[in-house]
This record gives sequence, C-alpha cells and structure tokens, in this order.
Amino acid sequence: MSQSQQILFVTGVSGSGKGTAVRALEDAGYFCIDNLPVPVVPRLLELFGQASGMRRLAIGVDARERSFLAQAPSIVADARALGHDVKLLFLDASDEAVLRRFSETRRRHPLAPDGSVQDGVRVERELLSDLRAAADELIDTSHTTVHELKALVLERFGSEEAQRLGLSVMSFGYRYGLPPQADLVLDVRFLPNPYFVPELRDHPGTAEPVSRWVLERAPAGEFLARIRSLLGHLLPQYRAEGKAYLTVALGCTGGRHRSVAMAEALGAALVDDGHRCRVVHRDVDRGH
Repeated sequence: MSQSQQILFVTGVSGSGKGTAVRALEDAGYFCIDNLPVPVVPRLLELFGQASGMRRLAIGVDARERSFLAQAPSIVADARALGHDVKLLFLDASDEAVLRRFSETRRRHPLAPDGSVQDGVRVERELLSDLRAAADELIDTSHTTVHELKALVLERFGSEEAQRLGLSVMSFGYRYGLPPQADLVLDVRFLPNPYFVPELRDHPGTAEPVSRWVLERAPAGEFLARIRSLLGHLLPQYRAEGKAYLTVALGCTGGRHRSVAMAEALGAALVDDGHRCRVVHRDVDRGH
C-alpha cells in the first residue's frame, strides 16, 4: 500500500448512538458497512488493502454478531498485520439513558425480544465488556444529543487535513460521577461557591452575574492562568504522540456553577490560543 489505510470498528451498547456514529463517519469520507457478517470480514479487509483509491473503512458491529466478539482480537491483529491502521471505537451510555431512549422509540432490545429492556442491557454489557476494555476510543453519549454526537465523531475521526489536536472542555458534578471520556480531570471545588449566595443560587455558571462572581475572585484567575500555561506545554506533546482528541474535565460539587463558569473561561482562552475547542456542560441542568 502506498498510503496508510484506516479501519475503524464501531461497536457499543444498543441505544448509545452507534448508527449515528456510522452515518457521521460516512459524512467524513469513510466507506461504511453496518452489521457485516463476520465470515465476510477477512475477505473485505483483503479487498480493502488492494483498493488504492479507498483509504478509510468503518465497520459497525453489535452484540448480536457474537462470533465477532469472540474473534475480534484475531481480526484486529490480522488487519494490522496487513499494514492497516486499525482502531476500535466503543459507544456507551448509562443504563438510565439507554432505558429512556428505548422508551421514547418504543423498540424492543435486540438481545431481549421477549423480555425487558433492562434484561437486554444487562446481557449486552456482559457480552461487550472485553471489547469496551480493549477500545482505542470511548465516547459516552449519556448526555449527548444526536447532533452533538455527530459533531464529536467528525472532530475525532474527520478530515485528515487538520492535524491540530481537537479539544473538548467539559464541566461536570462530582456527585454524578466522573466523565469516562475525560483525559484530564481538574477539581475546582476549592473555589468560593456561588450556591451560597442567595441571588446567584438559582442561576447557572453561564449566567453573567455568576460567571463574573466566580472569575473575579483571585483563586479562579490564578488557577485559569496556571491551567492555560500547563495546557500550552502539554498539547504539543500529545499532538506529537499522535493523539487526535483531548477532553479536559472541570468538576465541582453539582456541576452547575463553578465548573461551568471555569469551563467557559478555559474554552475561550484555548480558542484565543489558536486551538479548536468545544465546551460541554454535562450536569448544568441536573437537579434544577
């Protein structure tokens, strides 16, 4: 092969957005095949290696293709032995999110056609546990819309022209758990909390009075300057190692005030520094 060819296996729990991810990859220029029978995969990879005009291939696989689950390590190893750049993308979502999505679509779970969705989710997680652990990329879609997921997939796996590191700054609340996709986690619970200011309590960190209250205090300004400097040092190192995407997560207690204000400020600073950056607030609307 004169040029490196890329193969992306896309899998994940039902209801996590695998179909959306595959369609986004198709928009990004991948040749996409969903739910391909495993016996066909080796021949497909062989043909792919001979196709000089085809550089990127995405194959969607779900837990119903149980033979793939068993053969995945050897399939990936064989593809790499042929010289392909192979990655496994795993889409995940919380049980709560999956159950809500199945309820909204009124679909049966594919692994529990005669049982409850909960039963299907449990069985599927067991079947996919090894693939999840082996994934090169993990995207948690619990609090992600279809449009946000498509944008995220395009950022991570889109055009090869832009070699700049894709950045996501996420705010979250520790009471709801750590975001699994985070690469760097920063705790901002040391900052003064606007929750205890009556006139600010009911407003999110995106509101100008709350943001100003948080950012005007010396600890916030100094922290922001230090993190900006640290990322200025780290990002070129990650880029040099071939990392395409980095998620920086800032957490406070509930994910509504301090982490939101700081994530907005850090995202703006990174854009000013010339980076592509999106800001996501995972928990800003929880408990409100």
